[in-house]
Amino acid sequence: MTVPTGRRERKKAATRQKIADTALRLFLQRGFDAVGIRDVAAEADVAVTTVFSHFTSKEALVFERDEDFEQRLTHAVTGRAPHEPLIPALRREVQALVRHCTSESATPIWRMIDESPALREYEASMRLRHAEALTTAIAADPDLPQTTTACRTIARFVIDAYSLAREAADPDAVLDEIFPMIEAAWAVTGPSGNSTMVT
Repeated sequence: MTVPTGRRERKKAATRQKIADTALRLFLQRGFDAVGIRDVAAEADVAVTTVFSHFTSKEALVFERDEDFEQRLTHAVTGRAPHEPLIPALRREVQALVRHCTSESATPIWRMIDESPALREYEASMRLRHAEALTTAIAADPDLPQTTTACRTIARFVIDAYSLAREAADPDAVLDEIFPMIEAAWAVTGPSGNSTMVT
């Protein structure tokens, strides 16, 4: 995540984090449906308009690391070393993200998400946005001369791999099984040299 450098930016980031932390605490204490934006604003000691200046919806308060998640995925493409194969770079980032999201502290949050239709719907739309952002990053890389369809397919496979691993009892085993399939799919879509089999 980009660290704010200016005083104003740091203050804005601190306010955003305070709102998100307050909202999550209230949601876990009372239940997502029982807490409104006004409750969050009052508890965080900010105006309702301030909440909406940082978050587009109540659901977005739960997924406050959404932008960071997306940036980490796209950076796995754009920030990898020259000539580094794509799929292993994505696998490393997905594994790191899964480990973060399956930590013990995250369990009650995901339980809340799984129990809320509104949060599940928001997460599904979020996954599609992440897949499109990842598609754009892959398609823009001149070292990855693939069609848009191939880029979009692989991006969705990667996002689905994250979701399946996060929900599994053994996330690493799931990634060990899925990523060789993603690797194989990527290898057959274009010129050789883009793939190194994940083991």
